[in-house]
Amino acid sequence: MVNVEQYRSTETTFNPILWNPKEFLQQAKDAGCKYAVFTAKHHSGWAIWPSKFGDRNISSSIFHATGRDILREYVDAAREVGIKVGIYYSLADWGHSDYLEWKDEYRPYVFGESPPIGTQEQWDNFRQYTKDQLTELLTEYGPVDLLWFDGAWERSDETWNSKDFGDHIRSISPKTLINDRLFTQGDYRTPEQWIPPKPLNEPWECCMTINYSWAYVPTDKTYKSTYEILRTLIEVVSRGGNLLLNVGPKPDGSLAEEEAKTLEDLAIWMKTNIASIEGVLPGLEDWQYYGPSTRRGEIVYLHNFAEPQVSVVVRGVKVARLKSAKVLGSNNELSFTRRTAINDAHDSDPDGEIIIDVRGGKVSGLMPVIVLDFGGDPASVSIRNW
Repeated sequence: MVNVEQYRSTETTFNPILWNPKEFLQQAKDAGCKYAVFTAKHHSGWAIWPSKFGDRNISSSIFHATGRDILREYVDAAREVGIKVGIYYSLADWGHSDYLEWKDEYRPYVFGESPPIGTQEQWDNFRQYTKDQLTELLTEYGPVDLLWFDGAWERSDETWNSKDFGDHIRSISPKTLINDRLFTQGDYRTPEQWIPPKPLNEPWECCMTINYSWAYVPTDKTYKSTYEILRTLIEVVSRGGNLLLNVGPKPDGSLAEEEAKTLEDLAIWMKTNIASIEGVLPGLEDWQYYGPSTRRGEIVYLHNFAEPQVSVVVRGVKVARLKSAKVLGSNNELSFTRRTAINDAHDSDPDGEIIIDVRGGKVSGLMPVIVLDFGGDPASVSIRNW
């Protein structure tokens, strides 16, 4: 365990000389990423841009002495690559004297109670400091698509006066989205490290680590497999959410081999299957198909977490409308059978089940996707169950 003085002494040594945001963000885009969220200031209070407000920022580091602005490099690269710009900003600030700054004597940290709060004058000064930094981020780095707040739990909504912050942000940048961690000002929910079991009635995003640690922790080698990351992504999208995957570069700015390999594997899967998770809505109910599914218009995508052996069954659908069943990325059609209750077989547009023949390894590989096209004319189909 390090003390506060030891922790803060590392600020001057920050020097990610291998940081190449364009290369990194291109990898992320190839892996299916549509937006990124870059940590500008975490709970420690140290800002990764040369802020004119406060003295705890990148200006004191070896890296900044080279003349580079890591935040500007990120936003420029994101726009060049074609990814939306998100910025993470911690409201909690354990390095600001008016917050109050964290001290060793405050140990152990008590969630929701630490650190103590100072005088009203100190708090007013800190709130103004926060607004000044937000103004800086929103005016000096081009259009910011998303502000991702965190750390608000240490003070109440009333104490923060979150509406004032929200009004301030929107007066400068009305199109900037805000996550739900600014209390009442959020545009969407952010469940962390877990996936809601059902679709939410509002926009949401699951934020999850690529191993079990936020940022880069050299001792954490428990990286999630490509299978686990894909399973998480598909489950999230099938419930109407986005996945914000935390990938923390090493101190030199490069990615760990495990992180880079995962992004490469995801990119390979996306080349064939991205249509099943991009611009889609939740698909069938759990009882209709034993796996996650998504939908775009009349097209339904069935995601298979394991290779099916004999058949894949879909229930409670308009069986006469099914035109075709294919494996995504292939023009080869899968044969299927329509089945309804005997009394429903002569209905003009009956509900029933589809049994898709997948024998012979027709559906294989890492998380293969079956595409069902329900855009057919039911009047052109004759159904018999005997």
